[in-house]
Amino acid sequence: MPGERLKVDVEGRSLEVSNLDKMLYPDAGFTKGEVIDYYTRIAPVLLPHLQGRALTRIRFPNGVTGGSFFEKNAPAATPGWVRTETLPAPGSSKGRETIDYVVADDLPTLVWLANLAALELHTPQWKIGEHPDMMVVDLDPGPPAALRQCCQVALLMRDRLAEDGIDSYPKTSGKKGMQLCCPIAGTQDAEDVSAYAKRIAQELERAHPKLVVSKMAKNLRPGKVFIDWSQNNAAKTTVSPYSLRAQSVPSVSTPLTWDEVEAGAAGKRPATKPYVAGEVLKRVEKDGDLLAPLLDGGPELPV
Repeated sequence: MPGERLKVDVEGRSLEVSNLDKMLYPDAGFTKGEVIDYYTRIAPVLLPHLQGRALTRIRFPNGVTGGSFFEKNAPAATPGWVRTETLPAPGSSKGRETIDYVVADDLPTLVWLANLAALELHTPQWKIGEHPDMMVVDLDPGPPAALRQCCQVALLMRDRLAEDGIDSYPKTSGKKGMQLCCPIAGTQDAEDVSAYAKRIAQELERAHPKLVVSKMAKNLRPGKVFIDWSQNNAAKTTVSPYSLRAQSVPSVSTPLTWDEVEAGAAGKRPATKPYVAGEVLKRVEKDGDLLAPLLDGGPELPV
């Protein structure tokens, strides 16, 4: 029997929400209504990081235990007021020449996506029609390495980037790893950004061979942290700050302070556990958006 459908007004836009009691995180008892509530309340700090960026969604219509699918193209029933942008789709697995991307510039769009069980939101490092304005370094631990080792590598990366005048801001992936996000000038193409990130990753690998690996090969990664410089490829996306993740609990890609990363590197709790939706809302209420400096631009990379 279909769930109840409710018409709601969100900032002057009329839309329907449905199945609010459906368990999208059954192990945690976290419902679709709570997902919509989270995205509504986190929107003031989330939306600026989505602004102007082609959005890839991972949808879980039957919850995190019920299968998922990636969605880049706007679905057939997309409301006319949702912003879409048609962009080339080189190498599309579905043979498309273009994709009609959704751009989540406002709260009504975010609520509409949450109602579609688009739990995970992923964006590229560039805004539509522009060069990358952000460099992302993904830190992926190979077991038995974990978030503690990611924090240790994050500190090494922070200090090395600072030598080149590059500021970096840490966040958890919401799963097992971390990312460092670096505001840059937006004047260089993705190949230059990726090449710079690769060079720094290789430097750290040579300096710390027991802790760091810069190559993607799985057999090289046990017990080390893979610095994934390739996230800066123009065709790749990274999970957005404040996005939910499909875990057993409603974990969130959570901005961190460097004090928390230092504590995590020492094996203390703050950065070595997943933060969940309610905790992140409290963090934002207390500290605001720790990644707000990403929105102000940065220097050119010394490529």
